[in-house]
Amino acid sequence: MTRYIIISNLTDEGAKTLKKNPSRVKEVNAELKEMGVKVLDQYAVSGNFDFLTIVESDDEATVRKAIVEILSRGSIKTATYKATPIDEFIESLK
Repeated sequence: MTRYIIISNLTDEGAKTLKKNPSRVKEVNAELKEMGVKVLDQYAVSGNFDFLTIVESDDEATVRKAIVEILSRGSIKTATYKATPIDEFIESLK
């Protein structure tokens, strides 16, 4: 399983949705799981973005497809990064 870090910002529409239904975040996480992307950890953050989410999936294509699905709703903008465990990174440099 490969891990990915997703940083995201709500759009104006997404902020309205979240205000009306704060648990929507958990609903989206359940939808991601159904699409083959498991949410491992998630944080609401202050600063340049609204959320930091760590996910895991069998393959990059599954993550891409899930992210496009979420983006198509117009409530959030994301940036997704593949995360390599530090020991694996060090080993790759040997």
